[in-house]
This record gives sequence, C-alpha cells and structure tokens, in this order.
Amino acid sequence: MNISVLGCGRWGSFIAWYLNKIGHSVSLWGRPGSYHLSEIKSSRKNAFLEFDEKINLMDNLKEATDSAEVLVISISSQSLRSFLMEAKKSCDFSGKIIVLCMKGIEESTGRRLSEVVRECLGKMQKVAAWVGPGHVQDFAKGIPNCMVIDSDEDEVKHYLVEKFSSPLIRFYYGADIIGTEIGAAAKNVMGIAAGVLDGMNYESLKGALMSRGTSEIARLIKALGGNAFSSYGLAHLGDYQATLFSEHSNNRKYGESLITGEPCTKLAEGVKTSHALVKLGEKVGVELPICTAVYRAVNGITAPKEAISGLFLRKLKSEF
Repeated sequence: MNISVLGCGRWGSFIAWYLNKIGHSVSLWGRPGSYHLSEIKSSRKNAFLEFDEKINLMDNLKEATDSAEVLVISISSQSLRSFLMEAKKSCDFSGKIIVLCMKGIEESTGRRLSEVVRECLGKMQKVAAWVGPGHVQDFAKGIPNCMVIDSDEDEVKHYLVEKFSSPLIRFYYGADIIGTEIGAAAKNVMGIAAGVLDGMNYESLKGALMSRGTSEIARLIKALGGNAFSSYGLAHLGDYQATLFSEHSNNRKYGESLITGEPCTKLAEGVKTSHALVKLGEKVGVELPICTAVYRAVNGITAPKEAISGLFLRKLKSEF
C-alpha cells in the first residue's frame, strides 16, 4: 500500500516509521522549512526513532497526495480546516482514504474532525479515525499496545485494520465514530485535570477523576447520538493511563505546570478542546463539570486549584 503521512511531528513521524516497518511504501511530508523534516533529512533520526532510507521525505504536498492511496494526517486538530482548505487548491483527494491521527474537537464550531474533513472535501470523502493509547517512547522500545480505527464506513475501517495491524499495535474495529472521536478528544481534557492533581500532590484523586470523567463523557456522547458505552473503550477510558499518568503526556504536564509554574511548551490539545466540549455540552443540555473546570482553569477564569477543588464541593448526589 502507498501511504503518505502528512505531518512530521512526534506522532506523525512515528506513524511513518511504523507503517514502513510493517511493509508499506511510505512518504513523510512536512511543510517547507519544517524543523522536524530537516532534522530527519539530515540524519535519518529524530529524538526517538531512526528512519529507513526507503521512507520518502518530502515537502511538496501535491506530490505527497498524488502518490498515495491512503493519506494519514497528523497535525494540530485546530489547524485541520485551514490545512485542508489550502491543500485542496492544488491537491486531489478524491478516491483516497483519509486517516485522522489527532484527537480534538474544532473549537470554533464544535465539529468532530471527520465532520471537518467532509465539510472541506465533500460528503463522499472516505475518512477514518486512528486513536487510542500509546506513546512514541514506548513503541520505540518495542512495548506493544492496543488502538482503534473507526469510520462510518465499515469497508474502510475493516480495510485499514487489516493493513495496519501488527504485533506492535493490535487494532480493534471501532463501532461508533461519534463516541470514538468525542472520547479521544475528551481524554486530553481529563489529562489536564490529572496534571493539576499531580501539581497539588492529590494523585490519589485520579481514581475519582477517571470514574466521573468517563461518566461525564458518556452522557455527552449519548446526547450527541453516539453509544454511551464508547467512553469505556480504547479511545477514552482505555487511553487514561497514557494521558493521566504517563510522564510522556503533554496534557498531564500542562495541567501540572498550571500549579508548579514550570514552563510547558509542548502542544496540549486539551486546552482548546475543553472550550469546544463546554460549548457542545451547553448545546445539547449536558452538564460537564470536569470539562468546565478545566476550561475555566486554562483560561484564567478560575485559579486552577479552586477550579478542580470546586468539583468536590458540588451538591450531593447519587453516583449513578
């Protein structure tokens, strides 16, 4: 299979490395002048991986698009719309499968990322989401994990799972694209909340955060027309260890930095996603106390300690 990975940051470069490793013909695209692409071109390495000479490195987007039957996109979720609108001026996406390897909800519209793709490229565009737990640092050491590929087209997700599975990553077929995308995005918000707890030395409260967070997102998924049970799958609850506990989690680190004051320069998708989820909750009439607390904390509306501590001062209620 000819695959082009669009985006050469930490996750995009890993995907190119992985897909090449399991036998696919892979191109890795980065913007002209990209630091990450230049680093890989100069040494065939980055901080985590060594790249086979067979991986074609390029900064010509049209060439990368034209040469592939599957396009894997790994960029900032908030940049997806502008990226696609610019790309379609010179690139033809028709007949190609787009696989989204990012986790977020568009802040300005509340759209899921697969919805953004179809709004930009047409309702007939084939699109799938590849999400779930795992860090590049662990995969590079040969530590396996499980992930999920979901699409509203059964043929697409079955094809991708068959082609992408290996002993390093066991893929499952997603069964609810709404729940998969919402759950994957929301776990980053829970990661920020977990980081705040770490900064406060309240790690023991992460169990409560996991339980209540999953329940909160289940209510939202159901209200949006998805399967509430999806929140307990790999896209959300299954990704909690990697997001709420791992030292490699950017969202957890960001939340911790809100308390410690230490700089955090890595992209934390949960910041923008918290706002998108709060707006979605208001739209469908679902209360999202954890998402709201995180939104208020990251935007300076409420002090982080007060925002998270306030969750434990809410009125008494039944657990279920």
